[in-house]
Amino acid sequence: MKRALRLILRGLGLVLLVALLTFAILAWQIDQLGRRDDARPADTIVVLGARVNADGQPGSDLTSRTYHAVDLWQAGLAPNIICTGGFHDEPLSAAAVCKRFAVRLGVPAGQVWLADGTSDTVGDAQATAAVMAGHGWRTAILVSHPLHLYRARWLFRRAGVEAVTSPTTTDTSRIHPLLRLWYATREAGAIAITAMDGWGWFPPAWKARLQTWSYGLP
Repeated sequence: MKRALRLILRGLGLVLLVALLTFAILAWQIDQLGRRDDARPADTIVVLGARVNADGQPGSDLTSRTYHAVDLWQAGLAPNIICTGGFHDEPLSAAAVCKRFAVRLGVPAGQVWLADGTSDTVGDAQATAAVMAGHGWRTAILVSHPLHLYRARWLFRRAGVEAVTSPTTTDTSRIHPLLRLWYATREAGAIAITAMDGWGWFPPAWKARLQTWSYGLP
């Protein structure tokens, strides 16, 4: 009996070790992708939504993402920009604010599209895929925080978009090491949660608690 228990405990320990190693490798891959700019000619550039200030101006992340998307557009890498995030038809949604800012920076309004009605990256991917399908577009350059892009690329490819990534900066050394570790770990956790939820492994209450840990939601 004791021998069987020891074997079970060793087996569980091995499974836990493999899981931790896999998680660590995933976090490392997230960090590494954020250091690369893989932008190449595509049908559209996608700006992942971020915070809008109370005065209706884009927050710092949304500002840097929109600037970077416009730089890629001006470089001729794609003729269109899709802005994502926020309530549908809401003037202060991340998508609407991003579009107004991009137009102020010189992009014609007819070349900036909205993929709104979303509150997370899963929704952003699905809404963007629908917009792209409506225009016959297949390829996209994703623009976001460097440590967000691994998960975003995974989700967009799951939604059927041929996505490559272009971070707002590849100099992740400017991010404090502990904060960078937290971001990479959080993103790896979010990927694990999304994958296992898709397999039906999580009761709703567990999912809500894990999302609170992953995203820092109240």
